[in-house]
Amino acid sequence: MSLLDTLPVSLLRRLDPETAHETAIHALALGLTPFAPHDVPQLATRALGLRFPNPIGLAAGFDKDARAIRPLARLGFGFVEAGTVTPRPQQGNPRPRLFRLTEDRAIINRMGFNGCGIDRFCRRLARLHRPRPNGGPHGVGRTPIGANLGINKTGADPLRDYPELVARVSPYVDYITINLSSPNTPGLRDLQSAAFLAAMLDAVAARNPHRPPLLIKLAPDLPPDVLGSVIEAAIAHKADGLILGNTTISRPAGLRDLHATESGGLSGRPLRPLAIDMLRRAADLAQGRLILVACGGIETGRDILDRLLAGADLVQVYSAFIFEGPALLPRLKRELLDAMRKQGFETVEDARTAGKRA
Repeated sequence: MSLLDTLPVSLLRRLDPETAHETAIHALALGLTPFAPHDVPQLATRALGLRFPNPIGLAAGFDKDARAIRPLARLGFGFVEAGTVTPRPQQGNPRPRLFRLTEDRAIINRMGFNGCGIDRFCRRLARLHRPRPNGGPHGVGRTPIGANLGINKTGADPLRDYPELVARVSPYVDYITINLSSPNTPGLRDLQSAAFLAAMLDAVAARNPHRPPLLIKLAPDLPPDVLGSVIEAAIAHKADGLILGNTTISRPAGLRDLHATESGGLSGRPLRPLAIDMLRRAADLAQGRLILVACGGIETGRDILDRLLAGADLVQVYSAFIFEGPALLPRLKRELLDAMRKQGFETVEDARTAGKRA
């Protein structure tokens, strides 16, 4: 029996969202969590030169300070992404800055990259394992881990900061994500251009001749005419993949919750149409030249299969995990296996292959 079993999600919801989140992280960090059984072989897949026990990852934003990577891996995620981490510690935006839209099964946040900074972040990663001199470790147990990198609100120099952050985390992680798409750091989304991406990736390569696979996290609000040039720059300058995408600053019609007018990035169920549309456009443009990680509004096993068939190699969840807790993962896996069987796919790899041919 774990603390997260005896402290159900329904009780956490009685706390304000940020206090509930901190309580959950603290429980996880104490190791008071259940162990998931090993995944069945049908769920395993390979991407980025790594083996994933299942295609369901935890998106960045949940474990910002790398405090609970090992316990999160034990819950049964196929991979865990910590961060976003910045060069220096910062407080983030004033509270309240995190809102549950229960009626819409969505979340709005304007956290502002609050976090411990890269020094403490890397010390925590180092405790997980000894770094390998020629590259990252093979995950925590069987679970690959990633680090999501961002810049500080003040005093930032992206062409200096991102290469240095990559250098700092490279010995400890299996892949790296560069976050260019949070709506809560002024000017960050302005970096989502082909010209900046090319310059930044060249600077990363110059500072890091050997590094783990590198992903770029983009916003679902990126205009269609910009997406193509960004994808071509990512390919030409040796990025390995994209995460599609981050939260949206748009407010889809039909939101009912009283918090729907709060400023910040919206995630969860209302993001689904925007996210899957962006994935399909990116898959059509990339033509298999980049690994694509789908994120946004994924709540069911059928959602996961739909993203694989739309061209995704892996998926990430966030809001659904906030609403359901650890019970989400076994449900998603059961539903994914059932959806695969109904559509005639024996393995996740079969579904991925079908998605690439579509």
